[in-house]
This record gives sequence, structure tokens and C-alpha cells, in this order.
Amino acid sequence: MKKSMRSLSRAVLRGTAVAGLTAALAVSTGLATAASAAAPAATTPGLSCETGKHAIDDYTGYALCRNNGSATQTFWVHLVCGWSPDVDGEHVTLNPGQSGQSTAHCAGLGTGIGEITVQP
Repeated sequence: MKKSMRSLSRAVLRGTAVAGLTAALAVSTGLATAASAAAPAATTPGLSCETGKHAIDDYTGYALCRNNGSATQTFWVHLVCGWSPDVDGEHVTLNPGQSGQSTAHCAGLGTGIGEITVQP
């Protein structure tokens, strides 16, 4: 059976549409987990943290953490700064039971803090 150029074009378009729909459904239903699996964990086991922006300065962010584990842990805050380069705060080492804070400041020329994460 000889296929015409028109039927081949329809088959290609149909295949492309099915592939696109399948990808869209995978994302909307949570089946696409490769991106989330590659993201770093917010905190390590035994470390509980609270993050936020300074009360009167949208360019300064912090991570306040407590070591609830049984081993010494080090962490730092990481700020995504929009148009300015991202910045890391000072590294803080906590013994079991201790609390500490790491702060960082985005450059004033940027758009401020877009995301705050804790890096173990």
C-alpha cells in the first residue's frame, strides 16, 4: 500500500500531538519527577530551619537553624537574587542542640530575593 505525502504528514502531526499531550499530562499529574529529584534537599536530617527576608530589607535573607541530630552539622543560606549574582551566607557549624543563623545580602541593583534555600 502506497502512502501519500498527505497521510504521512497527518501521521507525523498526530504523533507529535500525542507526544506533547503525554508530556503535558505527565507534568500536570506529577509523573515528571526528574526535576524535583535533582533539586537539593532543603535541609539535612537532624537540622530544622526557618528562612525568610529581613523585616525592613528585601535584599537581606537568613536561615535560622537548630541541630536536632546527634552529629555536628554545617549549613549556609543561599539567595537567588534575580538580576544580580546569587549569594551564599557564612558557613555556620552547629553542635547537637545548638542553634545558629546564616545571613546574606543581594546587590541593590537587582530585583531582590527570588528564592531562599539552606545548603548543607
